[in-house]
Amino acid sequence: MFERSSNLSSGQTGIFALGDASHGFFEFALHEGVAIGDVIRTVANLRAAHTTVSGTNVVVGFRPELWRSCGALPAGVHGFNDLIAGPDGFAMPATQADAFVWLAAREYDGVFDLGVEIVTSLAPYAALIRESSGWSYRRSRDLTGFEDGTENPTLYEAPKVALIPSGVAGEGGSILLFQQWRHDTARWNALAQARQEEIIGRTKPDSIEFPEATMPADSHVSRSTLEKGGVELPIFRRNVPYGNVSEHGTTFIGFAAEQRRLHDMLAQMAGADGGPRDALTRYTTPLTGAYYFCPSPSALAQFVIDES
Repeated sequence: MFERSSNLSSGQTGIFALGDASHGFFEFALHEGVAIGDVIRTVANLRAAHTTVSGTNVVVGFRPELWRSCGALPAGVHGFNDLIAGPDGFAMPATQADAFVWLAAREYDGVFDLGVEIVTSLAPYAALIRESSGWSYRRSRDLTGFEDGTENPTLYEAPKVALIPSGVAGEGGSILLFQQWRHDTARWNALAQARQEEIIGRTKPDSIEFPEATMPADSHVSRSTLEKGGVELPIFRRNVPYGNVSEHGTTFIGFAAEQRRLHDMLAQMAGADGGPRDALTRYTTPLTGAYYFCPSPSALAQFVIDES
């Protein structure tokens, strides 16, 4: 585990920019023969031109194996290259891409306009293989009707959780787990509220976590909370709903300084750690799975072309 330095390098500001109602997610695959440096340079220059001052937050990330060829990264960080399977046949798919861009703004027009520019600028180097949009629902709830992110660290503590500390390779960067989970809303809504609360591990109206003595072992709270030696290892979550009336769900956006936290959480949820499978996964289906390394602004700045 990393030792936390008090001299914490700055991360991409969009990681911590809470409150945006509109989101766009873009995943790209490099064209054959294209150098990753060309993609990083293109994305870095677009990001440099569009800061939070313009009203649109930009977070960029890259397949860890590709970034390692151009920049620093902690040893062992890797893409989502293999599915995660539980003993009962449940599996989380691996759909790793090469580059990732997340745009967030108060209104969708900012996301749309900048998204068009990014896709057009990257077209000579990479193909857009997945695009999705996200939006806020009842302020802080997901489409199950429960509050999301109630155990998130505060914004004061979040950088300590999400960013690689100073003195470590890749300092100021963050490891992102990005997944789409489709909800089976009809089956979920057919459950009594009391049963929904057992599955989640919290009350629905006021989001009060069940006491340890009555917390179901397979609840979402139990299986998505990672502990080592009795100490909780948090993840900084920025989840948002996606989709439309006929098909929708949750976009999981989780940042951590250590990839192990993210991987172990997924293993727990699948029951691959020897424990029970997360009960919520019986009403949601993972459609995608990828890890991206989100470099620090100073690391990205090395690829920015100064046209002054």
